Amino acid sequence: MAVTEKIRALLSVRGKKNVELAEYLGISPQSLQNKLNRGSFSAEDLIKIADFAGVALAFEVNGTQKIMLESSDIR
Repeated sequence: MAVTEKIRALLSVRGKKNVELAEYLGISPQSLQNKLNRGSFSAEDLIKIADFAGVALAFEVNGTQKIMLESSDIR
């Protein structure tokens, strides 16, 4: 599953709309649609999307260790 499909699935599961996400990211709905079409999301975008959806974004190592990515990691 591509990143775009995962983001769309996450929004659906969380009951969120694209327009709400675009507003949260500070971009126009058309800019968000362009990102979705291209699948071009920066690490900062992904952290913000996770925050918006109220979920964790992490690197998981061997199923035992997690390194969390949080909004405080954005420069």
